[in-house]
Amino acid sequence: MNKALNAALQDATWPDDAIEVGRIVDAWGIKGGIKVLPFSSDPQALFSSRRWFLKPPEDTPGRSVVKPAGPGKAAPLPTLLKITDCREQGDVVVAMAQDVPDRNTAETLKGARVFVSRQSFPTAETDEYYWIDLIGLDVVNREGIALGQVSDLLDTGAHSVLRLKRPGAAPDAKPDEAERLIPFVSAFIDKVDLAGRTITVDWGEDY
Repeated sequence: MNKALNAALQDATWPDDAIEVGRIVDAWGIKGGIKVLPFSSDPQALFSSRRWFLKPPEDTPGRSVVKPAGPGKAAPLPTLLKITDCREQGDVVVAMAQDVPDRNTAETLKGARVFVSRQSFPTAETDEYYWIDLIGLDVVNREGIALGQVSDLLDTGAHSVLRLKRPGAAPDAKPDEAERLIPFVSAFIDKVDLAGRTITVDWGEDY
């Protein structure tokens, strides 16, 4: 292991508010660049921090390596990358890190999950919200009827759609019985109360 990568393994305190924002999909160039596939069409979270935290492709107990570095060898996965340059290139983000000096080292990071501190995210504009802040919120309609809890969001291209887990849905229920989809557009969204952990919508219980 090179000295820079060994230092990166030691020089990291995992943030309590870490959010997964992308995955390393390949090396880029010959000088240690990496390609990251962002989870958002607007990868500002990746640009907002120069400290990227990494986890293996599958965060399983005892698994601390990614791609083999050579015959019989495995490369330790650094917990932290200190980013020196970062930019969009097509559908991916390409970045250079202080602790990744060459392509061979970059290739050992392929598949790693990239996290940044939520605190480092740029401030959202008025009436704009990060998906991560909406997940887990309770959704009620104008009559105060609970419609479910946000489990995920879908991107249709034209707009986002709230994916709700219906109250009391059985674990083995069919998707149309266990879930409710509500377009996240002003025509249906009355209020998003992040502090109160609720979203009020103009939506019928039987929709």
